[in-house]
Amino acid sequence: MVTSEQRRRQLAREKYERQMERRVEAQKKARRRNAIVGGALAVVVIAAGGAWAGGVFDSDAKPKDSAQAAPTPAAAATPVKGCEAPAAGAPNGKQWKTEPALTVDTKAAYTAKLATSCGEVTLSLDAAKAPHTVNSFVYLAGEQYFDHVKCHRLTTEGIYVLQCGDPTGSGSGGPGYQFADENLTGAVYPAGTVAMANAGPGTNGSQFFLVYKDTKLPPNYTPFGKITGGLDVLTNIAGGGVKGGGGDGAPNANVVLNSVTATKS
Repeated sequence: MVTSEQRRRQLAREKYERQMERRVEAQKKARRRNAIVGGALAVVVIAAGGAWAGGVFDSDAKPKDSAQAAPTPAAAATPVKGCEAPAAGAPNGKQWKTEPALTVDTKAAYTAKLATSCGEVTLSLDAAKAPHTVNSFVYLAGEQYFDHVKCHRLTTEGIYVLQCGDPTGSGSGGPGYQFADENLTGAVYPAGTVAMANAGPGTNGSQFFLVYKDTKLPPNYTPFGKITGGLDVLTNIAGGGVKGGGGDGAPNANVVLNSVTATKS
C-alpha cells in the first residue's frame, strides 16, 4: 500500500517533471523567436506560481553580452535565529561571452568557503569528475561574482535544497555563458550534495543548489561537490521556512553570500 508520505513525494516529483517540460518548451519558443528577430537576445521570465513555475532547480539563465545584474533588492525578511544582516555591498553582475578557459588541475583537490549571512558552509569540489563545472565555479569565485548574492530559492517539501548563484536574485540571472552537463551517469542527490541548477541540457551557468536532506531527482543536474561543513546552517535556514508559507519559494531567512572563495590544495 502506498503511504500518504510516499504519495506526496510522488506528486512532488510529477509536478517537477511537468514544470521541466514547460521550461524546455518555453526555451525552444524563445530560441525560435530570437532567431526571427535577427538573433537579438531576450530574457524569458515565466510568471511565478505556488511552486515557481520553472522547475524545482531550474534557472532561467540565458547568455547575455553586456547586461549588468541589478543589485539584490533589500526585501523584508522574517528574522531567523542564527542569521544576521548581510555585509554591505551589491553583486558586481559581471558578464562574459564564453566559458572561461579550462585551467583547473583535475588531479588536485579544491575547496570552497561560502561565508553567508546565516553562517559558514564549506565545500569540497570534484574537479576530476566535473572539471568544467569546478573550473567555472572557481573562476567566478575569483572574480567575486558570488559576493553579495542572495540565495533566492528554498524547497522544503519532497525536495530539499537551497538555490543560490543568481546575482539578480530573480532566478533568471547568469554569467552570460553556458556550458555542458557533466558527471550525470548514476547521479544521485543525498544530503550534502552540491549540484548545478539549469534550464535544460547544456545550460549550466552560475546557479547551484545545496542539498540539506536526501532528495530524489532524475540525473539531470551536474553534481560537482560535497558539503563538508555547515549542513546545520542549511538545516536552520530550511527550518525558517518559505515566504508566504508553502514548500517552495524565497526563504524567510535573508540568506546572502557575503563572500565565496575557492582554493586549490
